[in-house]
Amino acid sequence: MASKPAADIVQSIGGAGNIVGLTHCATRLRFQLKDASGIDQAAVEAIPVVLGAVPQTGDRYQVVIGGAVETVYNEIMALPEMKRISSGGSSEGDSIADMKAAGKAKGPRGKFAGLDTFFEVLSDSFRPILGALLGASLFITFMALMATLGVIPAWNAPGVTLDPSWQFVNLMWQGVFVFLPLMVAYNASKRMGADPWVGFGIMAVVMLPGFTALGKTDGAASVFGGHASVVQIFGLPLTVFDYSSQVFPPLLMAGVLAALTVLLKKIIPSSVQLIFVPFISMLIMIPLTAFLIGPIGVYGGAGLGNFLKSINDFSPFIFAVVIPLAYPFMVPLGLHWPLNAIMLLNIQSLGFDFIQGPMGAWNFACFGATAGVLFLAIREKDRLMKQTATGALAAGLLGGISEPSLYGIHLRFKRIYPRMLIGCLVGGVIIGLGGGVKTSAFVFTSLLTIPAFNNIPLYTIAIAAAFFTAMILVILSGYQTPEQKAEVAAQVDADEAAEGKKATAGSHIAAPVVATAVVSGTGAATGARTGSATALATLLATIGSPVAGIVVPLDEVPDPVFSKGIVGPGVGVDPTGDTVYAPAAGKVMVAQPTGHAFGLLLDSGVELLIHVGIDTVNLAGKGFDVKVAAGDRVEAGTPLVTFDRAVIEAAGYSLVTPVLVTNAKKFGSIDQAASGHVEVGSPLIKVAVK
Repeated sequence: MASKPAADIVQSIGGAGNIVGLTHCATRLRFQLKDASGIDQAAVEAIPVVLGAVPQTGDRYQVVIGGAVETVYNEIMALPEMKRISSGGSSEGDSIADMKAAGKAKGPRGKFAGLDTFFEVLSDSFRPILGALLGASLFITFMALMATLGVIPAWNAPGVTLDPSWQFVNLMWQGVFVFLPLMVAYNASKRMGADPWVGFGIMAVVMLPGFTALGKTDGAASVFGGHASVVQIFGLPLTVFDYSSQVFPPLLMAGVLAALTVLLKKIIPSSVQLIFVPFISMLIMIPLTAFLIGPIGVYGGAGLGNFLKSINDFSPFIFAVVIPLAYPFMVPLGLHWPLNAIMLLNIQSLGFDFIQGPMGAWNFACFGATAGVLFLAIREKDRLMKQTATGALAAGLLGGISEPSLYGIHLRFKRIYPRMLIGCLVGGVIIGLGGGVKTSAFVFTSLLTIPAFNNIPLYTIAIAAAFFTAMILVILSGYQTPEQKAEVAAQVDADEAAEGKKATAGSHIAAPVVATAVVSGTGAATGARTGSATALATLLATIGSPVAGIVVPLDEVPDPVFSKGIVGPGVGVDPTGDTVYAPAAGKVMVAQPTGHAFGLLLDSGVELLIHVGIDTVNLAGKGFDVKVAAGDRVEAGTPLVTFDRAVIEAAGYSLVTPVLVTNAKKFGSIDQAASGHVEVGSPLIKVAVK
């Protein structure tokens, strides 16, 4: 048998030839098989990384992995025999590739191939040089900080001459930004299938000191307020610009070069293509870029920049609010890349940029939401999410990079986005009320680049407000559905069991223990012992039934994820009533707007999941009247939701309601306390101390 868990899983479900498709959600591998009838479920569940297996209708099969699901998924897809399998096509997948594809499909990028290609080229032209841009931006920030502290004069002001030592420091960032067009030309040409070094060489011509000197020769006419000159070359007017930091000209050049390359390879024999394709490409493209493409790129970029500037000039407040609210939707679609190009152009043409300040409100709201997730992951001992959030937060606060937070966390948990948007709004409003924030350099909005902005106090207050607003909202409301939270708790249990953290039997019998007061669903107090193997275990709580009905043992609940105890131990109730009540005093941690599930933190410390019916989430709230919201304080008997039995039954869903303890690792035995018919508040589950 194969040695790796990934290969073991594939082999246990009939091999790669039996797999039609594979996606994954937060904790489960979701297989679509040709034939699921012959699978040995015991063999699947015997694989060390597998927490459980769930056969489904239509030859669908789920393998529950827990927090490491993406790692196992990637290992499976990397197997040689799986190369033919496509992982797309399911809205339930939440890998980064799935989320990007799903995001693009929702907008125009998913509908128009040309537009999608344009943004992909734009993205791939910048992504390889982000590291260089980030490093250079920190040098700029250092220079700005030194100027703010009075160590050096305003380093970027006209007419200022720095000491040679500081001039050298100032050169450290200029190499990246001055020669940025060459980097973009190389990346864009390579992305579009042309020779990247030919693209580099073409763009290098218009950046030579000799090219710039043409604009200073006798007979050259100054235009655009001295920003460009026109000189006659063989009787044709050549507009001479300073192409430093320009990005639109090399992008346009690369597009034309790619089309020309395809044409030349069709015409020129393959035996001499190595010589003549580059030569003819340069012969055509160098004058075409100098006379036509370059000026079009400069004018086009300037037009876009002036359009945004006119909006900002009309109302800095509106601009400062719209930018941070738009960015959370632009980044997943890749629509933010043109703005990056315009920021660079603004600095080159205007001497400052007005977009990066409001953009900082979005970035820090994003990082604040990640900090909230990290806080909850630490509290809930979710090791995988703790690692993910720690890395994403570090990348954000120190590097200004939002993608690890966005794709690693936020797009996977839909509850985060509304909280993050409120943080964006708060930060944007503060910047707008303060009259806006500008910067004279292209920087990544991180903690390290705060000194690069012209109004440091205003910018600092705005990003801090955005950060802490999003963080606090995520902490207060949580970011997981009850099912997700329960699956994480199950994974934590499995991790701790694997590490040998479970208490030994001897720790329970070191001394006689007297039973303590029982907290029941009705508030009564009694003393009792559990029926577990630990004879002297102390009873912590007796949880009452949240709904009147017939008790269903957990292993008979008609959903394998619940019946196998993967989510947590407990019991089911087949309701005879139509209202679910809080079984004891506590706080509502999660109240799904669809009414199908509630997460409660009882005063006894028990975290309870009440899942009303099976697969009732598919009703999207139809037939449910929710009475509480997350954060509400409830007492025993407080109504949580009223449901319409007829609607649920007509849709073909089971009414059986699992009542589960999701933080079972904190306790000893958890036992069913009743059978047959129970009323609201009747003892249902007994929980013993560990």
